[in-house]
Amino acid sequence: MEWLKLAFGAGPAGGAGVQTTVSKRLLITWSVMIAAVMQIVDTTIVVVALPHMEGSLSATPDQITWVLTSYLVASGVFMPLTGYFSDRIGQRRYLAVSIASFMVTSALTGLSQSLDQVVLFRLLQGVAGAALMPLAQSVLVRAYPPEERGRAMAIFGLAAIVGPIIGPTLGGYLTQVASWRWAFFINIPIGLLALAGAWFYVPDTPRRPRRMDWSGFLYLFFALGAMQFVLDRGTEYGWYSSPAIVVATVLSALGYGLLMIHAGTATGPGILDLKLFKDRNFAISNLVFASVMFNLFGVLTLQPMFAESLLGIPVLTTGLLLAPRGVAAAASMQFAGRMLNRFGPRLLVLAGILFAAVGTLAMTDYDLNVGLWWLIWPIILQGLGMGLVFVPLTALAFATLPPERTTEAAGLRQLVRTIAASVGTAASTDLTTHYAQQDWNRLGGFITPFNPALQRYLAPFSSSPDRLQAALVGRMLGQQAQMAGLVHVFELFGFALLATMPLLLLIRPGQDYLGTGGKAGSKAPQHEGGHEPV
Repeated sequence: MEWLKLAFGAGPAGGAGVQTTVSKRLLITWSVMIAAVMQIVDTTIVVVALPHMEGSLSATPDQITWVLTSYLVASGVFMPLTGYFSDRIGQRRYLAVSIASFMVTSALTGLSQSLDQVVLFRLLQGVAGAALMPLAQSVLVRAYPPEERGRAMAIFGLAAIVGPIIGPTLGGYLTQVASWRWAFFINIPIGLLALAGAWFYVPDTPRRPRRMDWSGFLYLFFALGAMQFVLDRGTEYGWYSSPAIVVATVLSALGYGLLMIHAGTATGPGILDLKLFKDRNFAISNLVFASVMFNLFGVLTLQPMFAESLLGIPVLTTGLLLAPRGVAAAASMQFAGRMLNRFGPRLLVLAGILFAAVGTLAMTDYDLNVGLWWLIWPIILQGLGMGLVFVPLTALAFATLPPERTTEAAGLRQLVRTIAASVGTAASTDLTTHYAQQDWNRLGGFITPFNPALQRYLAPFSSSPDRLQAALVGRMLGQQAQMAGLVHVFELFGFALLATMPLLLLIRPGQDYLGTGGKAGSKAPQHEGGHEPV
């Protein structure tokens, strides 16, 4: 495979950009990719540890997801500052500062003794690591000549997709052999390795003055921060019966409104270039991409909770159960990359959505007696679907954009990814709690002394105290209500994916999405980094 050849130093060393030898490019690649993968994996490494963290921190299922969403939102809000600080202090220094800060905040998160402390340090961890992915991409673009950059971005793209998917497997292993705290402590030795590579091998860039759109940043901060507060605390606060939720909703809407007005009227470079959405292919690809990320992170949050809390599967086994998703995604990404110009993005994305949707809807047949194979094969289908979707959507997003606008487009695309992942994570737990409460009330209506099914269930415990029998019935009722709530959410997420399929009809055909001149003789413009990874 081409990305493996690149990883081991294949290819010429000359060309534009930073002139480096093959061996030095290899060291640069591994140095920045260690840092990037560390940040990417941390988006999901604690997923399988969440049930264990609930007990340790005395948190409810909807509260414990703040550990995920605080990290995602902080990363999304502060990612646009990467270019500003890179110019002000230099690329190598900023990369080193980001890695060191990420290590410190990871250690503080692992040492936390309460949910509030975990969420606070997790938020700071997101701030510290926000620049690691765009910095890694920027370093690779500068280190490789134009003819090698496409393959360099293939490595980056593979890490960006597979990283969040293998995170639960690693988190499950660390939680099983040590504790959930090691899901954060593991960043210390990895961070030291990345820090050494960044300082000794990553070339620096000259420092120069840079204007920052602080007004746009402030609007973005209020828009995302207040929105996430509503999603995270809505269930706990009783949604719009709470003044705090009402105020946060108004602040979020005001932030988004001011951000759009500011982006549309700004004369200089702003924090976001919303005019990019005038490009039809870019807009459609991001809409479909948001739906896929919403589904991926929502389902990825619920599956470990279901396996560990309801089925009683050990945390390490749960992590291993989720691993086939990453393997399947990597395989289908390779296929999609080779077949993109042959079939075009529309057919590949359609197939990917169908695979992912069938895998998600298959989980609506889950019950408390589900077998191992029924747990695995929907996960494999979801992985195949994700890989088929991501590659063509990435190429589609940049196929019709002018080369000089692709840097801003990449930042906007990353923001869409972060928002969709954060909303999917929060919505999955909120909706599960909502539906479980409904099903508790519905199923509770059948709990009467005159129900023959209940009499048969309690017959073996007829000699036990009434309190024990009531506890048994309550436990069974809670499990069944939780299971029914999960089934409702899986169904909703599956149909949400299918609902994006009509958007594919709006894709503008006839492009050469890989820049090889192989489709209708046209050649899509290429930006300096090759295809932007998702």
